[in-house]
Amino acid sequence: MDAVARPPFPERALTWLKKEALPLLVMLGLLAAARDTLANHYVVPSGSMQPTLQPGDRVVVDMRAYGLRLPFTSQELLATGTPQRGEVAVFDSPADGTRLIKRVAAVAGDHVQLRDGHLSINGQPLQIADLADTEAFGERRASLDLDSGGGPDIADLQVPAGKVLVLGDHRGNSFDGRFFGFVDADKIYGRAVAVYYRRGDGFEWQRL
Repeated sequence: MDAVARPPFPERALTWLKKEALPLLVMLGLLAAARDTLANHYVVPSGSMQPTLQPGDRVVVDMRAYGLRLPFTSQELLATGTPQRGEVAVFDSPADGTRLIKRVAAVAGDHVQLRDGHLSINGQPLQIADLADTEAFGERRASLDLDSGGGPDIADLQVPAGKVLVLGDHRGNSFDGRFFGFVDADKIYGRAVAVYYRRGDGFEWQRL
């Protein structure tokens, strides 16, 4: 019986690409798109958000919180919300493009004062009376680290339309909106949801 002739190598390679490589590439592309548009994670690089976040913390980021975007672009497909006071947000620094994580301290129209590390929004101090280093953003609470002081004060500042003011919880050791100015609300990358891993403690789920 004559041996069955094998197809030429280019034909075999094309068949392999269609059956094996192409589905794998499609799956990887879909996973990458989901990561870019639905959920992602962020590794905290510094102590600027202590005690809320520690260096090395791994944080889940909700990419849908402030708008569903076309994968791998900043083009918004669907508006899903706007940054709110007290939320922890991930964004690119207006100063040099470095990806940062800070707390949204004030939104468009707010009048802001910051003295010795303590915030007042629209004339109302956020400090909780019986908790000296804790501020209330509505139902959200932020514990502050003032061991290094409060950093630069803000005498009286109004947040322009379309902008937010971000601050670190470690007020005396944070490169934040006091240095690089306001952040475009529609350019914020996503909302930090929870810490899912902390050095020394391992996996956990600490909501922010």
